[in-house]
Amino acid sequence: MNRFLSLALVLFAALLLAPVPSHAVPEGIVLTWPDGDTGMVVFDGTVHAKKGLGCELCHTAGLFQLKKNADKMTMAELNKGKFCGSCHNGKKAFSTSDPKSCKKCHQGKKAQ
Repeated sequence: MNRFLSLALVLFAALLLAPVPSHAVPEGIVLTWPDGDTGMVVFDGTVHAKKGLGCELCHTAGLFQLKKNADKMTMAELNKGKFCGSCHNGKKAFSTSDPKSCKKCHQGKKAQ
C-alpha cells in the first residue's frame, strides 16, 4: 500500500508541476491583416489553441517576432515555408499554395 501511495503522490506532483501550454491567441481575440494580397487575412488563435498549439511553437521558434506588426508576410514568403508556411505546407496542415484553401485565411475584402 505504501508503494502505491508513493507512486500516486509522485504522479500527482508531476501533474501539478507540468507546464501548461499557453494559447496561440486568447479565446475571443482575432488578429487581422487588412492588406492581404487577395483580401483581408483573419487569424483566430482559438482554432490553433484547441489543437494544443501554443504561442511558443511559432514565436520562440523564430517564425514570428513578438512585436505586433513587426513581420511583413507575403504569399511568396509563406509558400517558401516561412511564417505560417512553416506548418501550412500540405504536410502538417493545409498548404498556403493550395487555391482551394485561400478562403481559410483570406476572409474579407481587400483594403482599398
